[in-house]
Amino acid sequence: MSFLEILLVSFGVAMDAFAVSVSAGVVVKKIKFRQALLIGVFFGGFQVLMPLIGWSGGNACKQFIESFDHWAAFTLLVLVGGKMLYEACGKKEEDEEPADPFKLKILFIMALATSIDALAVGVTFSFVNVPLLLSVSMMGIVTFIFSIAGVYIGGLFGHLFERKFEFAGGLVIILIGVKILIDHLWKG
Repeated sequence: MSFLEILLVSFGVAMDAFAVSVSAGVVVKKIKFRQALLIGVFFGGFQVLMPLIGWSGGNACKQFIESFDHWAAFTLLVLVGGKMLYEACGKKEEDEEPADPFKLKILFIMALATSIDALAVGVTFSFVNVPLLLSVSMMGIVTFIFSIAGVYIGGLFGHLFERKFEFAGGLVIILIGVKILIDHLWKG
């Protein structure tokens, strides 16, 4: 994977966290930098941790799936991206009273939920030639920045663009999965 592809994957997996951060910004009447920083640290931290866990699991199974790893990478990325597209196009329930997004328990759950995609991407990283530390660091940094920005954007603009960002992220991840498959089939 090239630097640009890693950057695009980082943007793609950060979109869930960004969308949730926008929602958190909508809920809060007056945003404090400490709150935005807390979301950035939680979401960015999980976007580093989860791909490392996924990479470890994928690497442990690598010898068993090496002959079809490109198909596994493609499938995982299409499923992750497809899930993001589905969620971006799905109906949202507006009637529920939002929980305080800055409580530690809620932050933990939101960070875990938004980084499940990064876990699958980490498995994919074990199948393709990728500099792991650069990749997970970039995912964490991009998510950290997007999450902080998302809180402020949510406070300013509400839900106007939330689904569009998640849709774009899903589309980018699917396209990278297609590229991995084409590259492997072309060389193979």
